[in-house]
Amino acid sequence: MKIVVKFFARYREALGVDELAVEGDFASVDDVRRFLLLREGTQVLGEQNLMCARNEDLCALDEPLAEGDEVAFFPTVTGG
Repeated sequence: MKIVVKFFARYREALGVDELAVEGDFASVDDVRRFLLLREGTQVLGEQNLMCARNEDLCALDEPLAEGDEVAFFPTVTGG
Protein backbone atom coordinates (compact mmCIF):
# COMPACT_ATOMS: atom_id res chain seq x y z
CA MET A 1 0.00 0.00 0.00
CA LYS A 2 1.20 3.51 -0.80
CA ILE A 3 0.96 6.20 1.91
CA VAL A 4 1.94 9.87 1.81
CA VAL A 5 3.66 10.97 5.02
CA LYS A 6 3.91 14.66 5.96
CA PHE A 7 6.14 16.19 8.61
CA PHE A 8 5.55 19.46 10.42
CA ALA A 9 7.40 21.92 12.67
CA ARG A 10 10.69 20.66 14.08
CA TYR A 11 10.13 17.17 12.64
CA ARG A 12 10.25 18.67 9.15
CA GLU A 13 13.39 20.56 10.11
CA ALA A 14 15.06 17.51 11.66
CA LEU A 15 14.25 15.24 8.72
CA GLY A 16 14.90 17.84 6.02
CA VAL A 17 11.74 16.97 4.06
CA ASP A 18 8.11 18.10 4.00
CA GLU A 19 6.72 14.78 2.86
CA LEU A 20 7.57 11.29 1.66
CA ALA A 21 5.70 8.63 -0.28
CA VAL A 22 6.24 5.19 1.25
CA GLU A 23 5.08 1.75 0.25
CA GLY A 24 4.64 -1.25 2.47
CA ASP A 25 2.25 -3.45 4.38
CA PHE A 26 0.97 -0.87 6.87
CA ALA A 27 -1.98 -1.78 9.10
CA SER A 28 -1.73 1.33 11.32
CA VAL A 29 -0.14 4.74 11.65
CA ASP A 30 2.35 3.20 14.07
CA ASP A 31 3.45 0.72 11.38
CA VAL A 32 4.41 3.69 9.21
CA ARG A 33 6.23 5.34 12.13
CA ARG A 34 8.17 2.16 12.91
CA PHE A 35 9.01 1.71 9.20
CA LEU A 36 10.40 5.25 9.11
CA LEU A 37 12.38 4.72 12.33
CA LEU A 38 14.47 2.13 10.45
CA ARG A 39 15.81 4.92 8.23
CA GLU A 40 18.93 6.87 9.15
CA GLY A 41 18.27 10.19 10.89
CA THR A 42 14.63 9.59 11.85
CA GLN A 43 15.09 9.12 15.61
CA VAL A 44 12.88 12.16 16.25
CA LEU A 45 9.88 9.99 15.31
CA GLY A 46 10.62 7.81 18.33
CA GLU A 47 9.48 10.49 20.77
CA GLN A 48 6.78 9.35 23.19
CA ASN A 49 4.67 12.48 22.89
CA LEU A 50 4.54 12.59 19.10
CA MET A 51 1.22 13.59 17.57
CA CYS A 52 -0.23 12.18 14.39
CA ALA A 53 -3.10 12.58 11.97
CA ARG A 54 -4.70 10.46 9.29
CA ASN A 55 -6.24 12.34 6.37
CA GLU A 56 -6.03 15.61 8.35
CA ASP A 57 -7.85 14.24 11.42
CA LEU A 58 -5.96 13.82 14.70
CA CYS A 59 -5.64 10.17 15.62
CA ALA A 60 -3.82 7.67 17.81
CA LEU A 61 -0.91 5.57 16.61
CA ASP A 62 -3.18 2.52 16.40
CA GLU A 63 -5.40 4.22 13.76
CA PRO A 64 -5.96 1.79 10.85
CA LEU A 65 -4.82 2.79 7.36
CA ALA A 66 -6.10 2.29 3.83
CA GLU A 67 -4.45 2.63 0.42
CA GLY A 68 -3.77 6.27 -0.44
CA ASP A 69 -4.14 7.65 3.07
CA GLU A 70 -2.13 10.65 4.19
CA VAL A 71 -0.34 10.43 7.54
CA ALA A 72 1.15 13.43 9.32
CA PHE A 73 3.56 13.55 12.25
CA PHE A 74 4.17 16.61 14.38
CA PRO A 75 5.41 17.44 17.87
CA THR A 76 3.03 18.38 20.63
CA VAL A 77 2.33 22.08 20.86
CA THR A 78 2.52 23.93 24.13
CA GLY A 79 1.54 27.47 24.89
CA GLY A 80 2.69 29.91 27.46
